[in-house]
This record gives sequence, C-alpha cells and structure tokens, in this order.
Amino acid sequence: MIVDFRFGNKRFYDDKRFKHGFRKSGDFTLLEAELLSLYGETMRAIDAGELLPEGNQEQRFLLVCSQQLEPESKLEKIWMKYKKLAQTRRRFHTLHSRCKSTTDNFENEDETFITEDD
Repeated sequence: MIVDFRFGNKRFYDDKRFKHGFRKSGDFTLLEAELLSLYGETMRAIDAGELLPEGNQEQRFLLVCSQQLEPESKLEKIWMKYKKLAQTRRRFHTLHSRCKSTTDNFENEDETFITEDD
C-alpha cells in the first residue's frame, strides 16, 4: 500500500466520542485505529478546510469528504466510518430492563389461591 498522504503533526484522538481510544472502542480494527491515529489529524484538517490538499490522494480525499466520490482507499473508508460513528448517537443494548414488570408486583394480588382440587 503506497500512501501519498501526510502524517498528522500529532496523533489524532477524540476523547469526547471515543473516551477509551479507538482501539478499545470496539468499532475499529487495530490497523484502522492505528491509521486513524497517525493520519487522522491531517484528515480532520483537510475535511474542515483548515489544510489544503497536497498530492493526488489528498485531493481525492477532499472529494470523498464532500461526497462527490465514493471512498475507495483504506484511509478514505476509515475516515468515513469515523465520521459516521462520531455523528450518530451510540446505542446501548442490555439484557436487563429498568422498567418493572406487572407480573412482579404482588402487592395487590388476592391471597386466596384456587386450585383444581378444590
């Protein structure tokens, strides 16, 4: 994989949306997390218009960010995945419910039981 993309001046982190890092989020593979950390600052700056693209890959990346092209390279796909995850609300699924079941409320139950033998 030949990369014609600049490294960021610093490692890219998003402590607001990925508090435990990209690796521990469960959303990215180890390779994706590493590439996002290395190139993410440059990708963020190009996407925000703070940095002008240099080279073919960066110019294509800008077109992908503006949704004029579909993502093809690994970096383009990772950035679009990051943006989608960062912009959507995370869903949390649990096996336990906080709402009380009506069958668990025995306070209003009649204490007399009817059995078939009666």
